[in-house]
Amino acid sequence: MVDKMMKYSFILLNEETDGFLKKLQELGVVDVTRSAKPIDDRSSQMLDDVALSKKLIARLEGIEYSKEADKDAIMKASQSAVPQQDIVNAALSALTELSDLETARTTAEKEVKARKPWGEFDKARIDELKTLGYTVRYYIANRKQFSEEWAEHYPLQVISEQGNSIWFVTICPKDTDYSFPIEETVAPEGSWKDAQTEVDDINARIIETKGLLLRYKELIPDIKEAYQHKLTDLDLYLARSSSASAAENKLAILEGFAPAENDSELCRAFDDMGVLYIREEAMEEDNPPIKLKNNRFVKMFESLTGMYGMPDYGEYDPTPVVSIFFLLFFAMCLGDAGYGLVLILVGLAIRKGWLKISMFDGLGSLIATLGAATAVVGGALGTFFGMSIINLIPEGSALKSYYEFVGSDIPTPMGELPFQMLLALGIGIFHICLAMVIKAVGYTRRFGFKENISTWGWLILIVGGLIIALLGVGKLISAEAIKWAVIVIGAVSALAIYIFNTPGRNPLINVGAGLWDTYNMATGILGDVLSYIRLFALGLAGGMLGAAFNDLGLMVLGDGGFNWVFFVLILIIGHVLNLLMSCLGAFVHPLRLNFVEYFKNSGYEGKGKLYKPLRTEVDE
Repeated sequence: MVDKMMKYSFILLNEETDGFLKKLQELGVVDVTRSAKPIDDRSSQMLDDVALSKKLIARLEGIEYSKEADKDAIMKASQSAVPQQDIVNAALSALTELSDLETARTTAEKEVKARKPWGEFDKARIDELKTLGYTVRYYIANRKQFSEEWAEHYPLQVISEQGNSIWFVTICPKDTDYSFPIEETVAPEGSWKDAQTEVDDINARIIETKGLLLRYKELIPDIKEAYQHKLTDLDLYLARSSSASAAENKLAILEGFAPAENDSELCRAFDDMGVLYIREEAMEEDNPPIKLKNNRFVKMFESLTGMYGMPDYGEYDPTPVVSIFFLLFFAMCLGDAGYGLVLILVGLAIRKGWLKISMFDGLGSLIATLGAATAVVGGALGTFFGMSIINLIPEGSALKSYYEFVGSDIPTPMGELPFQMLLALGIGIFHICLAMVIKAVGYTRRFGFKENISTWGWLILIVGGLIIALLGVGKLISAEAIKWAVIVIGAVSALAIYIFNTPGRNPLINVGAGLWDTYNMATGILGDVLSYIRLFALGLAGGMLGAAFNDLGLMVLGDGGFNWVFFVLILIIGHVLNLLMSCLGAFVHPLRLNFVEYFKNSGYEGKGKLYKPLRTEVDE
């Protein structure tokens, strides 16, 4: 549910603002209206500093040189490295320098490779030949192209031979007419050892820089502490800058919101501060921040609601409904009791800290809960690691009859359909009907019955019609009662949808609007219901793929022997892959059914802003 909020308006002198906001930080429960974007040059600079610190922390945490060939030299360099006082800018400069050095090393290594065939020589001695009137020309020829006769006509010296290539030079006086059968190549800038010396120098600088970065990595706790202070200062500055000035810029007026349960405590604190304030219950038009208040089970799913958007203050909290149906949908999509047991173990391991996976931090309880639901639903549907449980049940037992029914096809007006498909569609119809009930009740509470007559008309038509149909199929009411119920439901719904959908408007316009609404509902509801078939399809696909890995393992096993090793490997690798892929689908598709089909039919908008109180420790 959406926690009830109190609105506070504070009136104080401008010079008192800083001290008052710091006291609000210490209280840690008041959300002060603030700017969400840079409001001036100073806040822009503060945001840049915070962003740089966060970027640096991420990059330093990713540094790992323990597997490099020069690890010992890097560790030695780290011990003698002296970090600068401005840690953030110095560390970022070191990271940039390392990137530049690695680029330079790549270029230098290419130069070594290009020069090496020319051997080791003194570039200065070669240049002296030019002063004596001789020209040295450099050539690279293919072995098939090279001719031994060239040496008879030109002063030629082969330098090296590698593979199909030959490196050679010719020397002749400058004033002599000269031509050669092949085109000369660019002369090397120097000996390959000169280039190798440059590579060695760059490597030494890289080792030194990496050692310095390791030293900065040791200072990550200090960087994080400074980052937190910067974040707190920014939050305080934005809150201060959002105050409205009055009385010739001598007074500041601040607005804040806090949960109603903290009202008495806050009033005592404000009275002790001697601050002038006005308190009142927050209204929807005040657009207060949203704080959700749910039990331990529902709280695990609040992050899903946050992914879509927080409810408005006058809107209902969809999390209780989302929690139940997301859990059910996930279990149906995964649909395997064995996989459910694996998720329980993984969730418990993450919760206890035995398994460290950063992206799942804090989600151990949710994973274990999803696993428990999957184990129950998978057991009910009769699948365990891709195997059908029905094969393990003795003939003639009630449980055998149950699993035979679950796996059977049910006669319908559209032919025989799998029971599990009909179950998915039935759950989808119930989900959408529940959404329509919530929409009608919620909209009536927010906007009044007069503005939602059409909504109630559709609710009576669809939900009422379904109830009458079920009662008729179950022969719980007579045919005469069904006839009159249909007449009453149809008449009331028609009046609400086509005549009184907008009271006070031209009836002809109401009829046209009702017809357009009918088209949208007819096409939309049908498509929404059919979307729930994915609950059956995903569970079926995962089960079939699991069974395929089982069959593949049995085929490899054959008569046993050493084949047991490959049998176990196929089962482990196959089911792990199937579990990972199935979990992805079991997360995305139930999320879509809640975010699209349910939220659309329930009228949920999710445009509220998250409650973020001013605190000494600011959430990122």
